[in-house]
Amino acid sequence: QVQLVESGGGLVQAGGSLRVSCVVSGMIFSLNAMDWYRQAPGNQRELVATITSGGSTNYADSVKGRFTISRDNAKSTVYLQMNSLKPEDTAVYYCHTFIWRDYWGKGTLVTVSS
Repeated sequence: QVQLVESGGGLVQAGGSLRVSCVVSGMIFSLNAMDWYRQAPGNQRELVATITSGGSTNYADSVKGRFTISRDNAKSTVYLQMNSLKPEDTAVYYCHTFIWRDYWGKGTLVTVSS
């Protein structure tokens, strides 16, 4: 069974930094693309960043230049480094992958105070 477990969320002041992590089990991690999504209260879930199995990355325009997605295949972990955080980055951040179906973690809450 594929499992994704996020951690690292918390409260940070605007302009600060935070790194969230997602540990994956139950699949061959190195073969799959991984994504970070987020969902703010009252909003739809949105794609934040993607990293392919080969390490290529893509970002939402709203986080480009501030967020960095990375992966450690030896640890089956994907990271999202978030710098220059803004109050509008406040959301629950979810780890995601797709293997015949969507798999999601339970999310980790990031709150950015102004």
